Amino acid sequence: MIEKWAILGNTFASLLVLGTVIQRYSPFRPETILIKCIHKLTSFIYPYVQIKISEYTGEYMKRSEAYAAIEAYLSASCSQRAHNLKAELGKDSTKPVLSMDGHEEVTDEFGGTTFWWSSNTSIRQTQALSLYPDQEEKRSYRLTFHKSNRQLVLDSYLSHVLREGREVGIRNRRRKLYCNNPSSNWGGYRSKVWSHVAFEHPSRFETLAMDAVKKRKIMKDLEAFRKGKDYYAKIGKAWKRGYLLYGPPGTGKSSMIAAIADFLDYDVYDLELTTVKDNTELRKLFIETTGKSVIVIEDIDCSLDLTGQRKQKSKKEEDKSEEKKNLPPGLEEEKESSKVTLSGLLNFIDGLWSACGGERLIVFTTNHKEKLDPALIRRGRMDKHIEMSYCCFDAFKVLAKNYLDVDSHPLFGTIQDLMEEVKITPADVAENLMQKSVDEDAGSCLEKLIQAMNKAREEEASKQAQASIEEIVGRQEKSGAKEEETSKHPMCDGEDMEGEGEKKKELL
Repeated sequence: MIEKWAILGNTFASLLVLGTVIQRYSPFRPETILIKCIHKLTSFIYPYVQIKISEYTGEYMKRSEAYAAIEAYLSASCSQRAHNLKAELGKDSTKPVLSMDGHEEVTDEFGGTTFWWSSNTSIRQTQALSLYPDQEEKRSYRLTFHKSNRQLVLDSYLSHVLREGREVGIRNRRRKLYCNNPSSNWGGYRSKVWSHVAFEHPSRFETLAMDAVKKRKIMKDLEAFRKGKDYYAKIGKAWKRGYLLYGPPGTGKSSMIAAIADFLDYDVYDLELTTVKDNTELRKLFIETTGKSVIVIEDIDCSLDLTGQRKQKSKKEEDKSEEKKNLPPGLEEEKESSKVTLSGLLNFIDGLWSACGGERLIVFTTNHKEKLDPALIRRGRMDKHIEMSYCCFDAFKVLAKNYLDVDSHPLFGTIQDLMEEVKITPADVAENLMQKSVDEDAGSCLEKLIQAMNKAREEEASKQAQASIEEIVGRQEKSGAKEEETSKHPMCDGEDMEGEGEKKKELL
């Protein structure tokens, strides 16, 4: 009996050794084979397919856009059907977004077919300290459907969910105002090239002080651009459009940009060119912008030397470059200015890189259009040139309605006559119409505006009179200088005349 047990023990030990050898040197693990067999058996018994969408995927654990779109899509279904809900106010949302809590399930109907969505949450147990504890909680959505509907899911349903989810996200989001970060801050785990705040500028086309006909034309152009995706693809152009806003300071260029963003419901990217080191960084910034955005470069004539000076370096500039070479490396970097070139900016606007993404409006502003290089503002780059001029009577009526809530007044006729003679900016008109105390009413504010316009007319007349006097004095000084010069050299003039007379006699 003891011998039998010994033989059985030896056999069991041999099997264990054999199993260890097979596990170590065989490419096929027994547990892997067993799992495959279980899956095959389950596929015959359980005719459903599951797709998992995790919240964080890809490089640097970036939040999945698909997860965010599904979350927005299911928010309507969740609020009606799910029992366990959670409400979150996203960074870019105007109202709380309802979503399923962990281990909750809802159904969705599409094309006469039922789909099941479930929310799963798992907490990773680890002893190590994490710099980002929010990522220890792993969340995901799981889509379950019958295997006979596989093609419907791949061809139509998933595309439908993502498209509707993005539209819901756009409707619920808050518009953002971006500014570019210095490239020295681009490094790091969560660093970004753009930083943003909520964009809540109150300017709208209804409140914009501008000629009514011009305003309607701009709105029609913007509406055509917003709906022009297929048209731009048909004509073979990138889906972007350039606007040049030019005019004196105080004519409402920044307010126009805010009104455009409000009308289109686009985000605004305020690009500060002086912080961009070179063309490579400019391309990086452009790639990181999203669609449905207005990219703004204000005061383009002051940002960089992009005003058309296509000439060779002067001796003074060459001396400066030689001085830079002799500086220590640290000081040389500090003194180095932006190397963004006109060519790089043109490529950013209208070159190959401009087609990276779509539905972007590029806006330049300037106080001096004549200083800009013609290549920068030609049609095709800056497609629409909008002059932001001095205040006209139509613009005044908009401001009077905004500030004083009046549509007509006996003083309107006087103001209209003055506006035909006096150049005054909308900003100056608004300042005079603003009620600064409870004692002021519409009439007193309008009289204040009339006084300001009369004063401006008097100052303009005084300037013109002074200019005329200076011109007359200048002419008299030139005339007196000529007479003085003639009186200083009378003999020379006589000798010259004598010489000319003798020459004539010789000729005769």
